[in-house]
Amino acid sequence: DTSVCATEARRFNSEAASLPGAEVLVIDDGSTDQTATLAAGAGADVLTMPFNTGYGPAIQTGIKHALRGGFDVAVICDGDGQHDTGSIAALLGAFAAGRADIVVGSRYLLPGRFVAPPLKRIAVRFFAMLAGASIGQRVTDPTSGFKALNRRAMRYYVSDLLPISFPDADALITAHRVGLHVTEVPVVMRDRTEGRSMHDGYKGFLYFFNMLFSMFVSVLRHDAFNPEGCDDDSRPAAQAEGVRDHRGAAVPGADIQPRQAP
Repeated sequence: DTSVCATEARRFNSEAASLPGAEVLVIDDGSTDQTATLAAGAGADVLTMPFNTGYGPAIQTGIKHALRGGFDVAVICDGDGQHDTGSIAALLGAFAAGRADIVVGSRYLLPGRFVAPPLKRIAVRFFAMLAGASIGQRVTDPTSGFKALNRRAMRYYVSDLLPISFPDADALITAHRVGLHVTEVPVVMRDRTEGRSMHDGYKGFLYFFNMLFSMFVSVLRHDAFNPEGCDDDSRPAAQAEGVRDHRGAAVPGADIQPRQAP
C-alpha cells in the first residue's frame, strides 16, 4: 500500500536521523503503484526490482545493498505498517548486551500488547516450539519480519544457505546450524490497518506446509559456512546480481532511486 509505505519511510527516516550513519532503504518489489516515488519523496532510498521476486529475494537485495555500502548492521522490517520505529533501539541494544548475530523483534514478549488471530496464534506457537527445540533455546516469534543483523548474519542472508521462499523459522534453524547466534527482544507491533497479509486465505495453508517441510530440511542440512571468509561484493550497490527469485532463477539488476527532500 503506497500510503503505508510512505508513512513508514518517514517514520524510519526520522528514527535514522538519531542514529549516526544510518540510511533508510525501501525495496519496491515490482509494485504497480506509486510506492517508489512516494517512498523516495518521504526521504528513503529506493531499490526497484524489475518484477515481483518474492519476500526472500527482496530481503536479499536490501542486505546486498547494506554489505556493499559497508554497513555494520542492517535492520529489516515489513512494509505493512506494523513495526514501530521506537523498537529499533531495543534491537540494536541486543548487540551491545551480549553475543548475538541475529536479533529478532518478538511481539509476544510483551504480554497483552499484540493479539494475533486464533489460527495464526496456533501456527506461530507450533513453529516456535519446533524452532526452539531445533536450536536449543526459547523462541516466541519465529515469523517476525522485524530483525537486526550484524555483518556475519548479513553474509549468511545473501548466501545460498538462506531458505529463499519465506525465511522465517527455517532461516533461524539454518543460521544456528552454521554457527550464528540468535536472540529475541521485546518490540512493539501495531495491528495491521491497511493492505492484506501475504498469508491470507489459502496462501496461509500453503505457507504452513511449505514452512514445515523447509524446517525439516533445515534440521537435516550440514552445510559449511565461513561468514568471516566471504568477500564483500564491490560492484555498484544498485545491482542485484546473485539474488535468486522464488523459482531459483537469477534476478536482473535493480534500479535505484535516490531519496528526495521530505
